Amino acid sequence: MKLLQAAYFLLVFLPLTKSESVLPHYAKHGCTDRCGNVTIPYPFGIGAHCSFNKWYVVECNSSTPYLSALNHFQIISFDLKKQTVTVNTPTVTKTLGCQNDISVHDTKSSVDLGWSPFWFSSDDNKLVLEGRGHVVISDNGNVLSGCSATYNDTSIRTVNEKYTCLGITCCQTTVPYYLKSYAVKLTGRDKSCESAFFVDKNSYVRDGNISDVVPVILLWTLSELDFSRINCCQKHKDRKRTITTGSNGTQLDTWSCDMDSAFEGNRYLKDGCVVKEECARCRENGNYCDYKNPDEVFNCSVYPPEFYYNEGLKVTLRGVILGFILSMGEICLAILSYVLYNLIKKIKERRRRKKFFKRNGGLLLKQQEEADPSLVNKTILFTSRELEKATDNFNENRILGRGGQGTVYKGMLVDGRIVAVKKSKVIDESQLEQFINEVVILSQVTHRNVVKLLGCCLETDVPLLVSEFISNGTLYERLHNEDQEFPISLNIRLQIAAEVAGALAYLHSATFIPIFHRDIKSTNILLDDKNRAKISDSGISRFVSLDQTHLTTLVKGTFGYLDPEYFQSSRFTEKSDVYSFGVVLVELLTGEKPILLTGFGEHRSLASYFELAMEEERGMSIFDANVIKEGTRDELLAIAYLALRCLNMKGRNRPTMKEVAVELETIRTSHVPSMVQANIVPLIYEDALPMLPYAESTSTFFSFDVNISQ
Repeated sequence: MKLLQAAYFLLVFLPLTKSESVLPHYAKHGCTDRCGNVTIPYPFGIGAHCSFNKWYVVECNSSTPYLSALNHFQIISFDLKKQTVTVNTPTVTKTLGCQNDISVHDTKSSVDLGWSPFWFSSDDNKLVLEGRGHVVISDNGNVLSGCSATYNDTSIRTVNEKYTCLGITCCQTTVPYYLKSYAVKLTGRDKSCESAFFVDKNSYVRDGNISDVVPVILLWTLSELDFSRINCCQKHKDRKRTITTGSNGTQLDTWSCDMDSAFEGNRYLKDGCVVKEECARCRENGNYCDYKNPDEVFNCSVYPPEFYYNEGLKVTLRGVILGFILSMGEICLAILSYVLYNLIKKIKERRRRKKFFKRNGGLLLKQQEEADPSLVNKTILFTSRELEKATDNFNENRILGRGGQGTVYKGMLVDGRIVAVKKSKVIDESQLEQFINEVVILSQVTHRNVVKLLGCCLETDVPLLVSEFISNGTLYERLHNEDQEFPISLNIRLQIAAEVAGALAYLHSATFIPIFHRDIKSTNILLDDKNRAKISDSGISRFVSLDQTHLTTLVKGTFGYLDPEYFQSSRFTEKSDVYSFGVVLVELLTGEKPILLTGFGEHRSLASYFELAMEEERGMSIFDANVIKEGTRDELLAIAYLALRCLNMKGRNRPTMKEVAVELETIRTSHVPSMVQANIVPLIYEDALPMLPYAESTSTFFSFDVNISQ
């Protein structure tokens, strides 16, 4: 047990006794705390910079302290515990008839502490009359208290007058309230010499001599606002609020620092108090000091054995509770930080989406809706969150194809539909109005051989286009992938050509506004699981009014498919789409790519090479082997001559897409067995779906892989 006591003492009290050797101080750092034999404690201080405010400034003159802001009262002492200061005040009133025979005389005098934080303490002062007569004390005309003194017997006066004040040549009375101001009225008779004054009841001794000044105790106060600027001693940070009765029964509310009796020093300074020396010596011996209230009698006691267990348990429990509180505080702070972070993030993200929506033409779309609600209501606006969720935040594993200007992702909407989402790399802001117009129109296009445009998203840095997903890749892949296990038959090639021609004829002449695709190529022709063709990537498609025959624009397109006449004049017509289709038709016949790796000069173009071969009457030599195997000479030459007409250098000599579609359907019908022909229907004006790019498509909203300008 002795070892346990010693260990506990070392752990708990040794660090404390080390700091207890520091002496207490009463004034702020850098300030002196004495004037003569009076200790000046903060919030009082000698000089303005050492005191709390102007009311607590002490002037030290010839080693005598004065309250400079309060009638220049001389300071006698301070009591920090009671929050009082004792000052000398002049005797309040004194008759003028001490040497004259005046039958009756009245004398009045008053004292006012004004707006200061000081009050006359009713607990520590009393009203005294020395002599014969009456005295009353009043506040604002209201009599608070008074007393009377008489004189009867000389022997009684001689014996008792120094020690008693019971109404014989002296009387005294208490005041019920703390006072800010008071007035004293004294009435005397005959050859009397009376004096009345407010005085510290503990220091007053009747000695027969009337002094010019008497000690009075003042209570100094701190409001709640004042107290918020006070740092109580760090060893004891207890705040104490005192409410008592002030003048006229009003409440006097003051705040103070409280301090345990084991400490001494200035409780109003953060580091002003230390353990009393007697208590420190007691603790050095492993005991504890105790002060019996109210007299604060010091007692040094030995800790009982169970104390160490209980205290150890308290320390442990205190540590557990403190740790729990700190942990919960950290958790709450972390949760609050997380909530605030997400809230701020959501606000920023909402503002960002609004900014992009406005920049990407959202306002233009709203204007379109006001102009024709029935038209715009068919245009689906997807949110960025919908498409991020559909594409797994545009995961690399969802990429269907990349082009020079954009990337296409595979996604699944919440309703289970599989879609293709095209995300462009750049956007031409000068073409926003054209883009919005085209999105609105293209969303109305319905043809079985045109990829359906489902809608768009304008809440991202670049607009996103959403279209139906076509599962079987592009015509380019089917024709030129050497790993294909089953080559495309002539019948399927004719079907694809007829369907593409029919879709283009629909766009050129069957829609209420003619549409020029401007980028017909095998990578923009998609195949579904039944090898049905669907035109995609209308990124640089343009609408033309019914009275227009062409568009004059910067030359845009893909080498190998570009109309030479358009390249020279920058005038794009519907016959420019016919030329591009002619190149696709030659691809279907020959199985060659639009740019030949083995060609030279101008004959690197498949179209030029094909025209030369036909001119030299060796066209059959460059046809695909499977085509020659499955088709008759007349069928193949009919297709070849149709392709030559489409590739005519002069656009006016090329057939229309409607004519091409009819001729291809005729060739196809003659090739397909009769039992299949019954299931074939014309493809020119059928309802179908809109256009939108993916796979290896390289076009984007307003630009292409190749931008050529004259």
